[in-house]
Amino acid sequence: MPSALPAGDPAPTDGTLPESASAGLGDRPFGFYVHVPFCATRCGYCDFNTYTAEELGGGASRASYVETAVAEVRLARRVLGEVDLPVRTVFFGGGTPTLLPPGDLTAVLAAISDEFGLADDVEVTTEANPDSVSAPDLEVLRAGGLNRVSFGMQSAVPHVLRTLDRTHDPARVPAAVDWARAAGFDQVSLDLIYGTPGESLADWRISLDAALASDPDHVSAYALIVEEGTALARQVRRGEVPMTDDDDLADKYVAADEALAGAGLGWYEVSNWARDPAARCRHNLLYWQGADWWGVGPGAHSHVGGVRFWNVKHPAAHARRLARGESPAQARELLDEETRRVERVLLEIRLSAGLERAVLDDAGRAAVPGLVADGLVTEVGDRLVLTLRGRLLADAVVRSLLP
Repeated sequence: MPSALPAGDPAPTDGTLPESASAGLGDRPFGFYVHVPFCATRCGYCDFNTYTAEELGGGASRASYVETAVAEVRLARRVLGEVDLPVRTVFFGGGTPTLLPPGDLTAVLAAISDEFGLADDVEVTTEANPDSVSAPDLEVLRAGGLNRVSFGMQSAVPHVLRTLDRTHDPARVPAAVDWARAAGFDQVSLDLIYGTPGESLADWRISLDAALASDPDHVSAYALIVEEGTALARQVRRGEVPMTDDDDLADKYVAADEALAGAGLGWYEVSNWARDPAARCRHNLLYWQGADWWGVGPGAHSHVGGVRFWNVKHPAAHARRLARGESPAQARELLDEETRRVERVLLEIRLSAGLERAVLDDAGRAAVPGLVADGLVTEVGDRLVLTLRGRLLADAVVRSLLP
């Protein structure tokens, strides 16, 4: 959850949404994102809305978080009314959700189930650091209804982890995967980061091999972005660590795609690979395909029927509002048709399913032959699908389709 929030328009204190948000509610997939904003330490590259114990201050705590989160789930039910709205996906992200006792996460899930009901095939994911979870924790989480876990592996190379300020022992990752399998989790995912300053291509291949040795169902591999205001950005600015260049990132992306495809994982979004369609992260697909979700927690974003709204950032402010019976939403924006069209282009072109040509305007359609000739997209029926080269240059493709 990025730390910077947009301006938007003020949100009403009772959380009421415009009448237009109700149109089609229940016809589109609906999910919950639960932001757990706590971390044991702050990673130097992280720009998310997270807090260590020292940074948290008064008025909020890990111990009281579950009560506040459940209050927001109940608020969501009041705001959305009595429409039948079974929840298709729930995603506990952070921060480090598994810093909370596992019973806290299952209590929030139980509240979502009580208020909305869960779809029969609901996907319930938690992120976890390898050193923030144990075998008994995973057993409690699985028994409480979570069925997918995403471990923040990031790298298998100690000096890369040190640069990222990650504290886990690489040997902990395969152990955590084994614990999740033994606990009965349906899907296990590993998150990787490439392009860390000082990481060689050989280092990256070691991380890929280590990840695949655990036989994950899903892998996310993201290029490191050095965000302004982070400790890592300050180190780069002072010349203490080298900035990774675009050619290096491209080589590492190609290495990832080759290794993952060779192990039977196919790409379905530019930065995500899955063993089969059933292993794709349905919660993230909900974002990428413009469905509806409610974001619980400090700084969490929601989208319902073309209305995007976001909560106040600090856990204490979030808790105070809910304790008063008020919505924690800070601001919102009503997305017009053109904005929604542009967002479809931005997001759907990144998917292996591709972008419907009909979503483009005249200028965008005029750009398609050139993109095909340059080997950046292929035409599959009425859809445009990125080639491998197109995935490497996805931003340039988008600029052509949205001139």
